[in-house]
Amino acid sequence: MNHDTQINHLKTSVQFLKGIGEKRADRLKEVGVESILDLLYYFPRRYLDRSHIPKIKDLRENETVTVVGKVQFMGVKPGRKKRFVLVLNDGTGYLNCVWFRGVAFLQKAFETGETLAVSGKIGYFRDFQMVHPDFDRLSDGGDSDFRNTGRIIPLYSSTEGLGKIGLDSRGFRRVVREALPGFVKELEETLPAGVLKRQELVGLKTAIAQVHFPDDKDALRSARKRLKFDELFYLELMLAYRRQKIDRTEKGIEFTKVGERTRKLIEALPFELTGAQKRVLKEIREDMKKISPMNRLIQGDVGSGKTAVGLIAMMMALENNYQAALMAPTEILAEQHFLTIHELLEKLQVKVVLLVGGLPKKLREEALELIQSGEADIIVGTHALIQDTVTFKKLGFAIIDEQHRFGVMQRVALMKKGLTPDVLVMTATPIPRTLSLTLYGDLDVSIIDELPPGRKPIKTVWRGDKKRNEIYKFVLEQIAQGDQAYIIFPLIEESEKIDLQAAIENYETMKQGIFSNYEVGLLHGRMKSQEKEIVMSDFKSGKINVLVSTTVIEVGVDVPNATIMVVENAERFGLPQLHQLRGRVGRGGKASYCFLIAKYPISEEAKTRLNTLAETNDGFKIAEVDLKLRGPGDFFGTKQSGLPEMRIADLVKDTELLVTAREEAFDLVFSNKQKMNLEDLPSKAHFFQNYHDKFELSRAG
Repeated sequence: MNHDTQINHLKTSVQFLKGIGEKRADRLKEVGVESILDLLYYFPRRYLDRSHIPKIKDLRENETVTVVGKVQFMGVKPGRKKRFVLVLNDGTGYLNCVWFRGVAFLQKAFETGETLAVSGKIGYFRDFQMVHPDFDRLSDGGDSDFRNTGRIIPLYSSTEGLGKIGLDSRGFRRVVREALPGFVKELEETLPAGVLKRQELVGLKTAIAQVHFPDDKDALRSARKRLKFDELFYLELMLAYRRQKIDRTEKGIEFTKVGERTRKLIEALPFELTGAQKRVLKEIREDMKKISPMNRLIQGDVGSGKTAVGLIAMMMALENNYQAALMAPTEILAEQHFLTIHELLEKLQVKVVLLVGGLPKKLREEALELIQSGEADIIVGTHALIQDTVTFKKLGFAIIDEQHRFGVMQRVALMKKGLTPDVLVMTATPIPRTLSLTLYGDLDVSIIDELPPGRKPIKTVWRGDKKRNEIYKFVLEQIAQGDQAYIIFPLIEESEKIDLQAAIENYETMKQGIFSNYEVGLLHGRMKSQEKEIVMSDFKSGKINVLVSTTVIEVGVDVPNATIMVVENAERFGLPQLHQLRGRVGRGGKASYCFLIAKYPISEEAKTRLNTLAETNDGFKIAEVDLKLRGPGDFFGTKQSGLPEMRIADLVKDTELLVTAREEAFDLVFSNKQKMNLEDLPSKAHFFQNYHDKFELSRAG
């Protein structure tokens, strides 16, 4: 059978498999299973190792375990709260499984005498019990061999809807076992022979068979390693190919001149550039001189001076008669950038224009005219910059700030507004190095790892809300000495109206109460641009002593005299957000403080976040903790980042494998400079079907 026929055979709809049919096939789409190939790649979420199942008689309170036993009794128990109780017996004792939710469904879900695996935390109430355990059915004709000790049982993810039509974990095992022998032999190897040999990887057919029904732990380990490597290798191959394509085919702009205005700008800065800023500027300058377009990422912690570096780079583009644009994720950040740049550059005869969604019609039309005629040298804006109505005369340089906030398509759109402009991406979200290589696979990475001289570490503490009065007493003392403070309230999308109301009410209370002798300002996203500008300007000049704000303040606001940050309901914020907020203080030479006030009850994860903030000011350490807590999908926003979703590999835990896969992929692409060695891949079809459509997106991120 030739390759195309095999691929098509594996692409057959699952509905034609024994026991599936049209109705079940429709429901399987919920979990991304449409073809037989999808089913083979629907990997177990975890495994049950029968050789490590404790006996009920040996259980200990507070242990998290999996227990296997037969259903002895089940029924609904009345009481203040109705509950469903199921009693398991494994021959050594009894375990009560208790559910308070889904009672009606659970009554019909089990049969007396069937074998179940239940997983959860052991509690004790008159007897051992598990509350709301995860469960898997093990006993039916197809699973009889799992009763033998030592067997490893695959457990599959399911949904309530799939469970109702017999496709719970047990149902999946039955279907996969049915399909595996006939179809696994049709899989074609997807990795080059040299890679398999060097990395000591098992073949694809063996890996797929063993990941579903492993003979033993070693076989399972080898299968998972091989399948993880596949995902990481093809991801890196996509990035390597994109990188080679940019290096070879795309012609950019050679920025040859660095003139008087750039020198004057550096002299006009209110501070001396740090060694790290100078190093990064040198890297940017080298890139700008080349004919191939620059694609560089600057990573720098809060307050490390990325904006100054970006500004100098824009000035170099201006000196070569090109326009430069800076795209920021929020209006307030765009406005902040605009004010800073405008203030510094108007003396150097540079025309800076602001373009955001909230501009009045007349001002917007004026801005569009200036951009199109080329009179606007630097254009600062939000995603309003990429709307169809915006035409640049000669865009040669683009900065994308806080890049992770933008979707991939938005970044591509900005690049298309120019003549293959040089692109500088800036982020204050530190990302562990291995991951930045993957997320920004075709960008050169520069790190500003030095804070300006005179900056003191910010003293951070978190307290429960019972300590609020003590904290505010301290804030009052500091303000009496001439310092300024931020007080931040959360604003979460799901509860935006309530949150905004709470922030405004607290502002009124503070204004009339504890801070009645001082000037208190209010800032939130619903205010008009002009109102926000006045408040920020009054805070910067010292006219406002205390600024009550929602998280609009998060990025880019710079007030050196503000030394105190109080974050209310800190348990509701993410780690990067708290780190960004804290970065608003400590920007002058004075000692600065950040108080995180949490409202009890508080989850263990929230405690970890708050403890991390209190222990370190290092953005990279904070990013690593955040990555472990949230996983890479949420950390990057996989849908936003353009990264393919991982079925089995984990970008956090599998970093060693990621580095190896990257080396192999880049070696394959760059070992022959004339053409990409796709001939070396046994399965070009696999590569192009799964990754080719992502190439265009990967340039942007």
